[in-house]
Amino acid sequence: HITESGFGADIGFEKFWNLKCRYSGLAPSAVVIVATVRALKMHGGGPPVKPGIELASDYTEENLSLVEKGCENLLAHIDTVRKSGVRPVVCINQFPTDTPAEVACIRRLAEDAGALCASSAHWLEGGDGARELAEAVVAAANEPQDFRFLYELTTPQPERIALIAREVYGAAGVSFSPEAQTKLDELSKDPDAATLGTCMVKTHLSLSHDPALKGRPTGWTLPVQDVLVYKGAGFVVPVAGAIK
Repeated sequence: HITESGFGADIGFEKFWNLKCRYSGLAPSAVVIVATVRALKMHGGGPPVKPGIELASDYTEENLSLVEKGCENLLAHIDTVRKSGVRPVVCINQFPTDTPAEVACIRRLAEDAGALCASSAHWLEGGDGARELAEAVVAAANEPQDFRFLYELTTPQPERIALIAREVYGAAGVSFSPEAQTKLDELSKDPDAATLGTCMVKTHLSLSHDPALKGRPTGWTLPVQDVLVYKGAGFVVPVAGAIK
């Protein structure tokens, strides 16, 4: 079975880890984090990327300083996966404009952080182009894993939210709007609260709640604006920041 959880380890994998695996009883044999040189350059401080506008030369020419700075974001995702007890595999999804030095920089930093790493040019070479990735996934799947959840269902919702904010997003803390705090207080009196999963909602454009904060921001507070309860689905949905 393969799950494409999407939107990075902060959103997609966190939900796969603490929701899907918990309720299905399954545990992953391997976890793949897909990265591109261009995305890492953006997280390293590269110019904004907008639909319909030609890419800046920073994204099509070698720029090792942007790649290395942007890898701080990748390292955050690696750390998140490792907290689940599974060794991640970083897949560098290559573009024709990527240079060997840029790919080598990502590989070095990813491996130094404890991940396996492979580059993939499947778009150009088909299965042969993905051979290194396939071998890395097999190697990871054959390693002993120590899979564990970030929190237990006995953990109160405010503590779960704070754990996700600190351990996955990298926040210094959490703030709750009066409306969100009132709903959490009411939920604490509900005997069914411990059976409900926590399905956090925030932007996918940053590790934080602010899409303009790239890289691996620190020293910020996650503002939880609302808390939605969907008992039929079995979820509590904390809403962080302005979601559009």
